[in-house]
Amino acid sequence: MASRQHPMLVILLLAFAVSLYFAEQAVGFASPWFALVAMFSVLGVAAFSQPLFVLGVPKALRGLRAWESAPQLHALLHVPAFGKLLTRRPLSYLNRSVYLRPGADDVANLRARIEAAEAAHFWAALVLVPFIGSALVRRSWSAVMGLMLVEVVVNVYPILHLRAVRGRVERVESRRSKRFEAVV
Repeated sequence: MASRQHPMLVILLLAFAVSLYFAEQAVGFASPWFALVAMFSVLGVAAFSQPLFVLGVPKALRGLRAWESAPQLHALLHVPAFGKLLTRRPLSYLNRSVYLRPGADDVANLRARIEAAEAAHFWAALVLVPFIGSALVRRSWSAVMGLMLVEVVVNVYPILHLRAVRGRVERVESRRSKRFEAVV
């Protein structure tokens, strides 16, 4: 299966490279519009390349900290409301791989897909940082505000939501492994 997808990945990467080239030609490298094309290209490559390779979050950032699992913090930031919004159409079609497929899935595979989605948003967020910095240096406040808004809605909130979900999945895995150890 992966051998058939390899040419498709090459075509996909070329398509994103051409998109970036044309975006740069049309609006320039410093444009916030180019930044958006670059960010969405990272998300697209991450989504379509999963069968061949999976992006990861740097090891130092991978682990969940206790404060990240605090329900009070999530409630204050409205992360559960954002998660509910993602389950409604048309947003529910964005990344179907992070949903548990009954009968065809196990919790470990789900956790791996959640981590991959989190990594995709991490790297996409990182792509926008220099563009935001450049807009700050140019004192282009509308570009700064627009890119920051996109960063929060498209990357930060999904990361917060995915980390919260991953925390719940890891707790389920932990309980299952304790039950298994008790049986053995």
